[in-house]
Amino acid sequence: MGGERLIEVGRVAGAFGVRGEVRISAYTEDALALVRYGALKRQDGSHALTITQGRPAKGGLVVRVKEVETKEQADALRGMRLYIPREALPEPEDDEFYLADLIGMAVRKTGSGEPLGRVKAVQNFGAGDMLEIEPEGGGPTWYLPFTREAAPEVDLKAGVLLANPPEEVE
Repeated sequence: MGGERLIEVGRVAGAFGVRGEVRISAYTEDALALVRYGALKRQDGSHALTITQGRPAKGGLVVRVKEVETKEQADALRGMRLYIPREALPEPEDDEFYLADLIGMAVRKTGSGEPLGRVKAVQNFGAGDMLEIEPEGGGPTWYLPFTREAAPEVDLKAGVLLANPPEEVE
């Protein structure tokens, strides 16, 4: 991936109409932000699509892209995940951050500061964000709900997340 950190911002939902427009499910707070980013990438960092224009639609956007001219071409892209470089995102406000910024952070136990591991990934299986933790001493990863109770403190500058792990991890 060339060291570039990519953030998933959407997924192609298929064709819209018969003129080659593409429906995109947007994962950004403002779906139209994807139009401003323009060039979207694939997970491996290679070029995916270049949005030339777009408008809001239920669940995301309807866009025109340079790479698609027909309904069949648009439908062939269904399911394609779309990414942008982390650097393309605006800097968050104070006391805010992007979930992707948690990846790689050290996880320490609240109170004792005992090292528990590192954040390997942020997942969402439908019931809220879960941090996948790679244990300090190796072994299987475990999940920590990303809630104020389970992860009461995130110190981006220090690169440390304080956690109250589930009993089976302690």
